[in-house]
Amino acid sequence: MKSKFLVCCLLAVLPCLVFAQEAPSSALAHSTQLIVVTTSGWSAVSGRLQRYQRSAPGDRWRAAGDPITIVVGKKGLGWGIGVVSIPAARNADDPVKREGDRKSPAGIFRLGTTFGYAPHKPGDWKMPYLPLTPSIDCVDDSHSRYYNQVMDRSTVSVDWKSAEHMRDAGEAYRWGLVIDHNTTDPRPEGGSCVFMHIWAGPGMGTVGCTAMPEQQVKQVLGWLNPAANPLLVQMPLRSYRLIEKSFRLPPPPAPSSL
Repeated sequence: MKSKFLVCCLLAVLPCLVFAQEAPSSALAHSTQLIVVTTSGWSAVSGRLQRYQRSAPGDRWRAAGDPITIVVGKKGLGWGIGVVSIPAARNADDPVKREGDRKSPAGIFRLGTTFGYAPHKPGDWKMPYLPLTPSIDCVDDSHSRYYNQVMDRSTVSVDWKSAEHMRDAGEAYRWGLVIDHNTTDPRPEGGSCVFMHIWAGPGMGTVGCTAMPEQQVKQVLGWLNPAANPLLVQMPLRSYRLIEKSFRLPPPPAPSSL
């Protein structure tokens, strides 16, 4: 009787075990656009970005355009909060993204709203677009109910003590894109206001975003299509190699020839 009871218990939990194994691949199953960013290590500031696309879920990923040289946070990368946990790529001593640490998040993330200083998005862009008026803030106060949200402070009752006034970012936010890091039930102090935007120059890291020249930013934003369920995969090359086959990812971006 005891052995039968154990068999029944195993049968009951087996679907959960299978789901746990399949969950990582399911996060990518419906995506037909992928942006891959890799760096040489956790503390590296410079890296490479490659766009990939496929005709339908399950098809082979194919490169779209040339690799792009990018920069991440001034302190490199740290594991962030994305669409799926990646234990196979993590070590106990890996850095973890925290609020204000000047690290960009590593992981797999959905891509959200584009933004810019123009009152309207370019006509061929497909992603949602937010014009950055002077009252647009990104809330980095984890005590606020609007933590890690881009808000128009003229339309809500402001409860935050700290926020990024996005129109004051100079050329950096002339064009940009929200990276959906720590957005679902945001973890306090888990990191906020992570974007893809225009860089200050080669080797000049950000406060936690992924940045590149303006021409390449516009190229990426014009290519993205919400119907393709686009994702960002961003992490050090060694971590990427650990999950490349099990997640059915494309080859990482080619290294810079510079």
